Amino acid sequence: MGCCSSSDGSKREWKPLEERSCTDIPWLIIFILFCIGMACICGYPIATGGASRIVSGYDSYGNTCGKKNTELPGVPLSGKDMTENKFVFFLDPCNLDLINRKIRSIALCVSQCPTAELKTYADLKKFALNNGSHLCSYDISPTKYPSHSERFTKCPQLPVKPSKAVPVLRRCIPADLSCYTEFAQSFISFVSDDTVLRRVIAGVMASKEIIIGLCVLAFVLSLIMMVIIRYISKVLVWILTILVIVGSIGGTAVLWWLYADHRSALKSNTTSVFGKEVASDNVKALLVYSIGATVFTVILLLVMFFMRKRVALTISLFHVAGKVFIHLPLLAVQPFWTFISLLLFWVYWIAVLLFLGTTGTPVKNNSTGVVEYKMEGPLQFLVWYHAVGLIWISEFILAFQQMTIAGAVVTYYFTRNKSQLPATPILTSMARTVRYHLGTIAKGSFIITLVKIPRLILTYIHSQLRGRENACARCMLKACVCCLWCLEKCLQYLNQNAYIATAINSTSFCTSAREAFVILVENALRVAAINTVGDFVLFLGKILVVACTAFAGVLALNYQREYTVWVLPLLIVCLFAFLVAHCFLSVFENVVDVLFLCFAVDTKYNDGSPGREYYMDKTLMEYVENSKKMYKSDDGDTREMKPMARGVGTVA
Repeated sequence: MGCCSSSDGSKREWKPLEERSCTDIPWLIIFILFCIGMACICGYPIATGGASRIVSGYDSYGNTCGKKNTELPGVPLSGKDMTENKFVFFLDPCNLDLINRKIRSIALCVSQCPTAELKTYADLKKFALNNGSHLCSYDISPTKYPSHSERFTKCPQLPVKPSKAVPVLRRCIPADLSCYTEFAQSFISFVSDDTVLRRVIAGVMASKEIIIGLCVLAFVLSLIMMVIIRYISKVLVWILTILVIVGSIGGTAVLWWLYADHRSALKSNTTSVFGKEVASDNVKALLVYSIGATVFTVILLLVMFFMRKRVALTISLFHVAGKVFIHLPLLAVQPFWTFISLLLFWVYWIAVLLFLGTTGTPVKNNSTGVVEYKMEGPLQFLVWYHAVGLIWISEFILAFQQMTIAGAVVTYYFTRNKSQLPATPILTSMARTVRYHLGTIAKGSFIITLVKIPRLILTYIHSQLRGRENACARCMLKACVCCLWCLEKCLQYLNQNAYIATAINSTSFCTSAREAFVILVENALRVAAINTVGDFVLFLGKILVVACTAFAGVLALNYQREYTVWVLPLLIVCLFAFLVAHCFLSVFENVVDVLFLCFAVDTKYNDGSPGREYYMDKTLMEYVENSKKMYKSDDGDTREMKPMARGVGTVA
């Protein structure tokens, strides 16, 4: 089940798409058992009534609305027949508890939400008598509403605003949501007065059509960018190169100029004794900075000089990736189904979490008189199990997307005659992943979960101890969080390449990770070029999408001058544009990574001779031919493409 017991034995030859077998079956069984446990956690609150309380609603005394209830020990107002009272009414619906994320108010079961404003206690009495609904606590008779001594604490604050019932959850929510402005203000620290926030929200509501239109524009621009980036990647690479060279040389020159200027000023003896000491320190610091900048610039220019040939590979891969999207258009919808899958799972996860919040033993809070539900004993660990499930299954869904993309691109690359591609390579890759490689995905996503959980725990501890821990503890916590974050990113990158190797050769996770790591090490300079230059090009693509969307937003809002506050609409549009561009161009980045590993395997085992013809595209073939001419006098590139050692056992 671990890496040491991989069933692959000694590594077999790379035979893309020729042999297919199930991988990491024990991990698939573990994942299935874990999912069954998640389903049992969902079933527990359903069986014990927690889910019913959330769906039907419940009052502050342990009564479920719309049902006949049993009396709870020590709670006099429990055990009431609420068959006719199917809605939950809050005495103070705008009193929100931000820390515990709930409404801090007494809740009652009523037969009807008040649809008209009730200005006096006489109106409360009339409404209660006509509808049979208590708008004050159950222990106060409706006839005594106007004169009862506790009416100010056990009755709603006047006036009672009109409300309407939420269709599914049966809660009475104020028709005018302006009372939640205070809640919104707590998250927006820069808003100092209520009128500013109201104007901003009004601007968003009034410009919602423009916001929707601009979001659609961002989506279209992202799709266009994925297609045309192969044509503009060369230009962007040259822009990057020029900026780096000019920036490094210019920065170094400025530092030397400042050093010379300060040194001449020091020799002029125009400053005081104290000033001379400060000037002398500045001259020494500038000398150190100048020397450091010079060394950095020289190293950077040498690295760029030696990597210039490998930058050409990045441009070629971008060009081929653009072709892949033309042949496999369904790649563009991968972010959609992944987002929908994650959204559905997160909705399910939140719903079960809410169910668990109303599951357990009802306990009366003596300070407030309200009934609360608490899980005791081993049941408390259900929430932790549920939290682990959130991370593992979310990572599993993301890994499934990576494996699907890898399988489709591998099929495209290693199919010599592109007319013989499957009708829908994406769906074929999905089916192949489900049939053979779910265990590999489960294992890879579990490894990420093992790293992410302690990082999140340490982040939570750091946030809770903020201002109370000493400087040493704070530094150690931040260092641990940073190290775990770096480890997580490295493992994510290695996992992605392991999925690609599995898609190529149908090997287990550990074997695939080992072989992918060997190839990445053998092509370290090329990997560096692709990850630096490629990431920068994609970042410029994201910025271009955001800039175009923001420019269109400014022009659109300029024709709607009555919207006095543009900040929030433009911020929403720019944020959405960046997220959309990031999602789509991340798919493009995954395609480039898959193409690179396929290219590395192709050049490792094929040389273009009869019987060992290349699988690669014409663009990559031109790159290989040019590389052979460049490296004719030396073996620099052949050192990167050394064949892997044969018969190496699986690493632990």
